[in-house]
Amino acid sequence: MEVSQRLMRWVESEFPTGSSEKVLEELRDLPDGVFGGQVPERIQASLVIRTGGDWHVFQQWVQLAHSDWRDALVGAGLGDEDWRIRLDAVLGTPR
Repeated sequence: MEVSQRLMRWVESEFPTGSSEKVLEELRDLPDGVFGGQVPERIQASLVIRTGGDWHVFQQWVQLAHSDWRDALVGAGLGDEDWRIRLDAVLGTPR
């Protein structure tokens, strides 16, 4: 699954060099079942925005999404109807 440009920029700015490439690779390689029919950027962002740029914390979020993607959305503050507004506030508006 592709990673949006704005999410890619965010990951590159928040994670150390080396980790950011691994994070983006993991986000691209997520299995379809993790997305639960949701907008891919929403799910991908839910796995990184509360990590503080920490690879190990990111891994915990990925494991959470594998068991229940809805918990990842709620935990990241993207579980409600206003998720697009919240995502724009973190990543910036799409270009």
